[in-house]
Amino acid sequence: MSKRILMVLTSHSKLGNTGKKTGFWVEEFAAPYYEFIDAGFSVTLVTPKGGQAPIDPTSELTDFQTDATKRFNIDEIAQDLISNTCILSDINSDDFDGVFYPGGHGPLWDLTNNSQSIGLIESFLNANKPIAAVCHATAAFLNAKEKSGEFVVKNKAITGFSNTEEEAVQLTNVVPFLLEDELIKRGSDYQKISDWHAFAIQDGLVITGQNPASSSIAAQKLLAHITK
Repeated sequence: MSKRILMVLTSHSKLGNTGKKTGFWVEEFAAPYYEFIDAGFSVTLVTPKGGQAPIDPTSELTDFQTDATKRFNIDEIAQDLISNTCILSDINSDDFDGVFYPGGHGPLWDLTNNSQSIGLIESFLNANKPIAAVCHATAAFLNAKEKSGEFVVKNKAITGFSNTEEEAVQLTNVVPFLLEDELIKRGSDYQKISDWHAFAIQDGLVITGQNPASSSIAAQKLLAHITK
């Protein structure tokens, strides 16, 4: 019986009050997705609202294309899955071996305080199953708590999109909060390397990647944990 991974994507498509669109970052979905299916894993996609998961249009620009995004662009099966995601509230963690949260700016708005997502994360951890996120999606872990009542990220080695990377994309004053700052406020051992370089870390059951370049290695850490 193949292992099953849940991927939780954003439903949020508005980039603050800019009038521009956001959503999930294609590379941060595509690279992990292909890591999982190429390893023989079954993947289920969900969003808070179900249906079409919004793609950040910036992530489709030529400058941000990778082998994984190019593969996605011609993959009708994957595109259909993105267009018809399941609804988060219908999901039971018992049906999966691990969960992965792709980033993009969208999760800052609709996954940080989402009670269903928080409950799902806590259920995975309580069942001794790994959770993983990349880039802005580490925000989904901010409000999840251990059975003790402590925040999951407290005293954990954690990474996510850095303040300097947010400054580089000129969205510091658009996003609802700076992820690096909030992770530090929660008591995490926030770590990062130079902007845009691949970096992912694991602390127990919690796996996080810093930025789009970190998508594959974060997924690989999740796979390694599940298959060890």
